[in-house]
Amino acid sequence: QLRLAESGGGFVQAGDSLRLSCAASGGSFSDYSAGWFRKGQGQERQFIGQITWPDRRTYYSPSMKGRVNISRDDTENILYLEVNNLKPEDTALYLCAARDQHATPMNFDYWGQGTQVTVST
Repeated sequence: QLRLAESGGGFVQAGDSLRLSCAASGGSFSDYSAGWFRKGQGQERQFIGQITWPDRRTYYSPSMKGRVNISRDDTENILYLEVNNLKPEDTALYLCAARDQHATPMNFDYWGQGTQVTVST
């Protein structure tokens, strides 16, 4: 069973950049498509982007594209999310997720607990 654990969240100021990490255990990211979501207070969960299996292509939400970058370190089995030029509206719980090889594109089976990012002005 794949398990995911996010880290790297915290309190930042508007304009800062942040890199979040998601460590996998019980399996390898190289065998899954994996990505990031976020959920602000009182808001629905929002897709940020993903790296797909097996081609390792990255796809981003149009609303986030240009400000985020998702990468993967297969040696360390870690998925990263970099967010640049953070804004107060980026305040949210950031969640790492993975889906099995033949799952439909947005049908993620495995989820971490999330890491909170709070952006102040």
